[in-house]
Amino acid sequence: MRLKLAIQKSGRLHDDSMKLLKESGIDIGNGVNKLKADATNFPLDLFFLRDDDIPQYVEDGVADIGFVGENVVYEKAKKVEVAYELGFGKCRLSFAVNKNESFTGSSFLAGKKIATSYPVLVQNYLNKNNIKAEIHEISGSVEIAPGIGLADVVCDLVSSGSTLFMNGLKEAETILHSQAVLIKKAGLDKEAAQILERLLFRIESVKKAKRNKYVLLNAPNANLDKIISLLPGMKSPTVVALATPGWSSVHSVIDESDFWEIIEQLKLAGAEGILVVPIEKMIL
Repeated sequence: MRLKLAIQKSGRLHDDSMKLLKESGIDIGNGVNKLKADATNFPLDLFFLRDDDIPQYVEDGVADIGFVGENVVYEKAKKVEVAYELGFGKCRLSFAVNKNESFTGSSFLAGKKIATSYPVLVQNYLNKNNIKAEIHEISGSVEIAPGIGLADVVCDLVSSGSTLFMNGLKEAETILHSQAVLIKKAGLDKEAAQILERLLFRIESVKKAKRNKYVLLNAPNANLDKIISLLPGMKSPTVVALATPGWSSVHSVIDESDFWEIIEQLKLAGAEGILVVPIEKMIL
């Protein structure tokens, strides 16, 4: 039994997906310019597809799971389950208007022509807010629609906003925050579910490692209790006596979101020789 995974055949999500699999210790055979590749050390087969097609392939059972953007999952509305948030490919689906216009909320859209590649999500937003507007579905280069008279407003994926700016537009309202997710077909059989559990264990170990830093420092014993209180670690910090009397080496793990604040507190508490090391894998 081999688990069948669908990923984007090219682009940023493809690169990030392949990188994640590699970091998870999964070796993929040469899949360049091919539609299929096999893992050599894990029961996993890869299918390289257009991102818009991945939810359909997973619903139909051609693939058991897929890596795809949330925006595609909700736009296609297929019978699949979001099993895990992968954390990369983050962006947002937003309305954008002419940079000289003042967006006054959802009512601003009433009677407007809206250009988008996501007509389902836009219509859902309009229905939720009881707004009537005209949707023009176009694929690609949505941001040029107002400039050529096709639309008054656009709704498109935004990352930095630079493309909107270059086309005389500004972001007005976000209707969806998106990232790459792992989807699975409904009713995954027991054997496939077990392989998926193994895959998710590896992925989670990689993600936890990226969220944390391994810290080693020298601490005066007089301030040891204070320093330890700042370093909870996974259970508790490791403390090892140094050859120099009155000093100890303290080892711990710090969450990246708290990193700089804790480092500053450690310095104030008398810690010296602080060494920060990236973590490749983190198994709890």
